[in-house]
Amino acid sequence: MTDWTWEYEGYVPADERLRESLCTLGNGYFATRGALPECDADEVHYPGTYVAGCYNRLTSDVAGRRVENEDMVNVPNWLPLRFKLSGGPWLTPDNTPVIEHRQCLHLASGLLERRTRFDLGGERTLAVRQQRLVHMGDPHVAALRTEFTAEGFSGELDVEAALDGGVTNAGVARYRDLDGRHLTHVHTGTAASDTVWLRCRTRTSDIRLAMAARLNADAPVTATHKGPRASQHVRLSLADGRTVTVDKTIVLHTSRDPAISDPLRAAVDRVGRAPGFDDLLDDHLTAWDQLWRRSALDVDGEAGRILRLHLFHVLQTLSPHTADLDVGVPARGLHGEAYRGHVFWDELFVLPYLNLHFPEVSRALLRYRHRRLEQACTAAREAGRKGAMYPWQSGSDGREETQRLHLNPNSGRWLPDYSHLQHHVGSAIAYNVWQYCEASGDTEFLHTKGAEMLLQIARFWADAAVYDEDMGRHRIKGVVGPDEYHDAYPGAAAPGLDDNAYTNVTAAWVLTRTLELLRALPEPRRRELVERTGLDGGEMEQWEDVSRTLHVPFHDGVISQFEGYGDLEELDWEGYRRRYGDIRRLDRILEAEGDTVNRYRASKQADVLMLGYLFSPAELRGLFGRLGLPLGEDTWRRTVDHYLSRTSHGSTLSGLVHGWVLARARRAEAWKFCQEALQGDIADVQGGTTGEGIHLGAMAGTLDLVQRGLTGLETRSGALWLDPVPLPELSSYGFSLRYQGHWGVRLRLERGRLDIDVPSSEASPIDVRLPGRAVCLQPGETGRLVLGD
Repeated sequence: MTDWTWEYEGYVPADERLRESLCTLGNGYFATRGALPECDADEVHYPGTYVAGCYNRLTSDVAGRRVENEDMVNVPNWLPLRFKLSGGPWLTPDNTPVIEHRQCLHLASGLLERRTRFDLGGERTLAVRQQRLVHMGDPHVAALRTEFTAEGFSGELDVEAALDGGVTNAGVARYRDLDGRHLTHVHTGTAASDTVWLRCRTRTSDIRLAMAARLNADAPVTATHKGPRASQHVRLSLADGRTVTVDKTIVLHTSRDPAISDPLRAAVDRVGRAPGFDDLLDDHLTAWDQLWRRSALDVDGEAGRILRLHLFHVLQTLSPHTADLDVGVPARGLHGEAYRGHVFWDELFVLPYLNLHFPEVSRALLRYRHRRLEQACTAAREAGRKGAMYPWQSGSDGREETQRLHLNPNSGRWLPDYSHLQHHVGSAIAYNVWQYCEASGDTEFLHTKGAEMLLQIARFWADAAVYDEDMGRHRIKGVVGPDEYHDAYPGAAAPGLDDNAYTNVTAAWVLTRTLELLRALPEPRRRELVERTGLDGGEMEQWEDVSRTLHVPFHDGVISQFEGYGDLEELDWEGYRRRYGDIRRLDRILEAEGDTVNRYRASKQADVLMLGYLFSPAELRGLFGRLGLPLGEDTWRRTVDHYLSRTSHGSTLSGLVHGWVLARARRAEAWKFCQEALQGDIADVQGGTTGEGIHLGAMAGTLDLVQRGLTGLETRSGALWLDPVPLPELSSYGFSLRYQGHWGVRLRLERGRLDIDVPSSEASPIDVRLPGRAVCLQPGETGRLVLGD
């Protein structure tokens, strides 16, 4: 392996799903898992292809109930390309011995290379080399080059390439009781002597999908159509030591694409115009070169190599092509079917990175939320609330997609799922709006769509807050916090918790920022907004009051995760670790024992500590001060220690947040959690989850840890604020960013020194603020700043 490659050697069936996820290729429009083209979907292989925003809704009978789920659709499989000696069986690593097998993911070029040597017996070997790309320049194109070399023999080789419309969503074992047959009306045909096509549609969302495939080889190509497959066949003459090549080029379109009339015609026309593999590769390399320049990241050693892999997968899921789409941030990328491709709060961990590199993508992702603002307002009204209540899980149209049942694989029982009570997702959306506008300087978005979202989210929180006469404070009841393990009080008849500290503090932040924005709006725009939303002065006075009086519980001198948390029992952590080893999914372990995690001071992931992830120490103290609650360093340190020892880290986001918080607190344990965040997917620390799709939020979060966490970088009040923290294990690094019209601003941190290079342009100077000093850098200037200890 090198800094720019990710390589697997040997064929290990048990590792295939993991490798397929991490070797996925995509371009922001669609992605295909890194499965072997000659292998069908089974318990070992899963060759899924997913189009951003392509969902379908089905109803299933589960545990005696009718359950409706919307899934990101596994669209027809374009990969199939199998081969055999004439008269022999189709060759795969599962049925034929392999002398050598390697997969290499080339990060710089977005190319997946595979080399396999099949042992055919009698000193005969067939060497297969494949190069695969999902084109980063043209988002509808993918290509596969296959080279065959006979070693020790001559003969004929039969090759079959296909488009397969018989696929289902079957990539996650937990979901297999659910209906996964999303495609219908599959038809195939021949467009030219070397080209076949396939068209179909989704069963309920009625999205029309079309693929066209062109096969190029030094032999005649024939086509057959059987069931849901369009197949192409070629017979190659092999000579000992001579290489023959087959190129497969495909085009994918859907009825959601702009500037087309019919997906099938668009696919057939485009594949007919597509250049050969070499020219496609040249254009693809150019597109990737541009992406890497815009997101340059220079970190030494193993950490740097993993960060490049993370950046590679972020760019494949959310590329500049995403800016043209109506899509959100799928929590598991376009890499698999976990979470059904839904959009959670993970954009909270993704957009801060994109804001400073690809703001046009951030804006598009926020437009996804704005287009679903009306649905969020409808959901709030149906719940008896004002404003906007965004769903915990979102899909095509913004309704709540969170399942009402989930399977505990430890016990085999289907259990109620109350995670839809995580209304803090609204605060995450508001936070993302604010951060995007601060980083990009996009006042047009802030004053229009951003203001509309913030206003309705603030309105929801103000209406949800109930005044408690005895406390003299407002309270928000019946919610679930980021922890997710705690969804009810022990023995309670109804789900939900009161005064989740993270929920209440972020609600206070939303109310405060929305009031600031409304006061700063140009008067004509403010008048328009007031007229459209019916906002009046009395409502704003209520927001001011609630933003200062929301209740934040404490116990034993630390911030309580929620009211009553301090009354819960302590868990025998060491005892459970001795009995089970891995207790990340403590909730499943306890439920299988007939117990519930609701009884204990035990968290799945960072909850209260998320406040230290979102807000700098100074801003967090200011928020608590506005609430009339002092938050000294000792209180925060005790709070960090309390939850650090009571968290099972059942989410890949947990290590990231803990590493961030500990780094900002200059704690020696920080690197341990940073390492866990870096290893989350490549080591599959959650035990099999990576094979179902990568954890996009955790990957982007590690990039942002270097970009903002270790540098203390904030974009606020029209300036770049920096407060670097020393981390011995990562003391030298650099990156570029895009800030308010400045492209390619370069920051480099060495021990005790910070260099900032501002490229020449017509943009305004950049104000840089560090503790106790400020500098102003003109375009074309480089600043070298000596840092304190």
